[in-house]
Amino acid sequence: MHTYLVWIIAYSALLIGLGAVLARKVRKAGDFLVAGRRLGPGLIFSTLLAANIGAGTTVGAASLGYRFGWSAWWWVGSAGIGCLILANSVAARLWTIAEANDFHTLGDYLEKRYNRSVRGLISAILTIGSLGLLAAQLIALSMVFQIIVGVPHWFGAVLGGIVMIAYFTAGGLFSSARINLIELVVLLAGFSLAVPFSVQGSGGWPQIAAKVGSHLGADRAAEFFSPVGIGLSGILYYFALLAPSFIVSPGLIQKVYGARSAGAARAGVNLNSLALLLFAALPPAIGIIAAANFPSLADPQFAMYRVITDLLPKWLTLLGLAAIFSAEVSTCDAVLFMLSTSITVDLYKSFIKPDASDRVLLRVSRLASLAAGILGVIIAIRIPSIISVLTVFYSLVSVALFVPVVVGLYWPRPDARAALAAITLSVPCTLALQIWTGGRILVFLNPFVIGMGVSLAALCLVTVFTGKRNYFDLFSA
Repeated sequence: MHTYLVWIIAYSALLIGLGAVLARKVRKAGDFLVAGRRLGPGLIFSTLLAANIGAGTTVGAASLGYRFGWSAWWWVGSAGIGCLILANSVAARLWTIAEANDFHTLGDYLEKRYNRSVRGLISAILTIGSLGLLAAQLIALSMVFQIIVGVPHWFGAVLGGIVMIAYFTAGGLFSSARINLIELVVLLAGFSLAVPFSVQGSGGWPQIAAKVGSHLGADRAAEFFSPVGIGLSGILYYFALLAPSFIVSPGLIQKVYGARSAGAARAGVNLNSLALLLFAALPPAIGIIAAANFPSLADPQFAMYRVITDLLPKWLTLLGLAAIFSAEVSTCDAVLFMLSTSITVDLYKSFIKPDASDRVLLRVSRLASLAAGILGVIIAIRIPSIISVLTVFYSLVSVALFVPVVVGLYWPRPDARAALAAITLSVPCTLALQIWTGGRILVFLNPFVIGMGVSLAALCLVTVFTGKRNYFDLFSA
């Protein structure tokens, strides 16, 4: 059997075993859904960072580094900036409301702030979008195994699905937050060591720069090695595309709910943000190294794989493969967390059985995780060619959530009618623009930012004709 495959299977068995051990401490639905609100800044940091480093922030960012050089930093850097905004505006405020009202999901807040209809609509959009995102992450994981190990497409999706389902279904956020710490150590070690070793394997950085210069020419090389080489419009495009999603991501916010205090929530998210801003340089560096050594790749997405397999010693190739696997699986479990909590609390408990006991809620949480994970694997296997389309569906979640959540936290007047108008107008508008334009509008804007603008306009206009709402009632459940 392939050495790489044996290594990943052994690593997978370790993660599953840890999940089984930790699951013994999960006795209540609150442990599964919000880790009993006992996570300190360190575990909040690690579980958020592990969730945020996935296919897009590794393989995707390296492919951008291959094409654009250092300015690809803004791809992951924009996510880090979004998390900084989350840490210092939304996170602590939402944690305080969640703790006072015993909230488990973002849907709990939406129902309290607006009404059940808003909660139900967002939950439906979130379920569809998160399934698409889960499948997209599993598809990306399957590509790793296809390219490096040479196994069929379905194998990677199934293996990643088994690991994710096994340790998350067993213990929910309580176990995943701790396993994410292991995954984070592996992925950071792998990527941090891959850069200096691949630089050494390329003859040093001056040699890399010289090779890129000979391939691109002096003018293009100067732009390639500039952190602002993509120009202001490119930087603004990346920021507009990514930052809002990281401010209102239900998965990140619901992990924040697991903090033991508002201060722990703020500190953990800030640490995650700073780490993302630093990590943002590693994948572009790998992409630049690939551009120097493999200038004729058929697909820039292969940049990271070629560096890991061709320029590193075998022991570090094994660690690099485990790092990519950790990045993908930890992001998958974050998506499964969003899915299972939304299905359990926002749909089942809210609309089907409001009086469900804690024991029933824990059982439903595990069943929802199992079912959602299996469905994500099936979608990934059946339709592997539409990864970008699947990701678009999750982006619609950010459009639906951003204005009702952020504006609703700071402005007491908008009510359920305003929120419903914002959601029902912005989501179809965004989807239509995405289909019509393919992505970029007016140089740096994108359909999702315009959709948020439509949402804000709708919320403000409808609010003019509605009465006031006592926002501070949220703090006194």
